[in-house]
Amino acid sequence: MGQKIRPTGFRTGIMIGWQSSWYANKNDFSELLVEDFNIRKFVLKLLKKKRPQIAKIQIERTREKVIVTIHSAKIGVIIGKKGADIDKLTQLLQNLTRRVIEVKTIEVGRPETDPQIIASEIAEQLEKRSSFRRTMKQATEKAMGAGAKGIKLQLSGRLGGAEMARCEKSMSGSVPLSTLRAKVDYGFFEATTPQGNIGIKVWINNGDYLTEEAPDANQGAPARRRRRAPRRDGDGQGGGGGRPN
Repeated sequence: MGQKIRPTGFRTGIMIGWQSSWYANKNDFSELLVEDFNIRKFVLKLLKKKRPQIAKIQIERTREKVIVTIHSAKIGVIIGKKGADIDKLTQLLQNLTRRVIEVKTIEVGRPETDPQIIASEIAEQLEKRSSFRRTMKQATEKAMGAGAKGIKLQLSGRLGGAEMARCEKSMSGSVPLSTLRAKVDYGFFEATTPQGNIGIKVWINNGDYLTEEAPDANQGAPARRRRRAPRRDGDGQGGGGGRPN
């Protein structure tokens, strides 16, 4: 099952929270769900040319407003000079949804270990006609050097301008997809090339959600004394006994 499902969706509600945080009744739920999808699609399309390296977009709704939080590695590109670009983005989202919108930005601490950012960087390199094998190798070494426990890459499409599409995979370290306590995240991006689109999938293992690791059974445990069996009459020091006279 872990091989066939998105790792973030598999862990949502168990180890991680939802990217959309709000409550609605039965009549309004479908409308707000589609609105969340349109907000994310609009933001990604508007900022695509700037390459802001967006990791995820979280949406929170209150009675007064809708809070859109953009997690990015380059928040300066989103904010713009003196906040002009983010004000423009806020106004466009308000025109799209007819609601009060508040846009926030959060900088990603380690972009080298974020799968969505890695996928977008690989797409940018492929669009510049870089070698896909060298690009995959560089992304793998960069992620493992930044402290990732494991990384898995998969590229699908007309790689290298070939006439027939194929799939190339690369893996380093450990990526336990079925282990719920493992911090396995997933990212997807499409590279637009003259020969066609290339799909890029990235899985990254960033450790364990449980910060307090269980102590090893062989380390830190107090030594237990074994109970010696009662010595029978006539038993010698070496354990070889004889019959009593």
